[in-house]
Amino acid sequence: MLFFDEVDALGASRTDMRHSAGRNVINQFLAELDGVDYDNEGVLILAATNAPWHLDSAFRRPGRFDRIIFVPPPDEPAREAILRIKLKGKPVGDVNYGRLVKKTDGFSGADLEAVIDLAIESKLEEAMRKGIPSPLETADLENAAKKHRATTKEWFSTAKNYALFANEAGIYDEILQYLNIKK
Repeated sequence: MLFFDEVDALGASRTDMRHSAGRNVINQFLAELDGVDYDNEGVLILAATNAPWHLDSAFRRPGRFDRIIFVPPPDEPAREAILRIKLKGKPVGDVNYGRLVKKTDGFSGADLEAVIDLAIESKLEEAMRKGIPSPLETADLENAAKKHRATTKEWFSTAKNYALFANEAGIYDEILQYLNIKK
């Protein structure tokens, strides 16, 4: 049995080996990205992360992932569209999307999906008690929205700290603008 603080025959702990393996993956990916053997002209690679501050600086060099685009949480029309798409094919009765949109400010697409899942679970429990299934209504979704907190709030708390205190290059300026914070 090998514990984290034990050293193997080569003198590297498991923790060091894990970091070394991660470094090898990054180096291999960057070698592929730089196209040593092939021409990458005309190739656009996009990536997404919810923690850009954890990116290895080697990824951020010009010609690699050198631009960061801030994608804010969905606005009202986007939340309505997400709700309509996610509710398509589900047993839905009368749903007032305008009311739901107002009560889900700051919710991400994943948060909205969680609200729908909570509402469906509640409806299933109700159907088992009553013995009669009924479709989702506005009140069911509103009750579910009250039980679920927007996950974007915690993210913005972290992002705000990086934008205020680790933003020498200005890569997080869009977050400050979104939060209406002057630096």
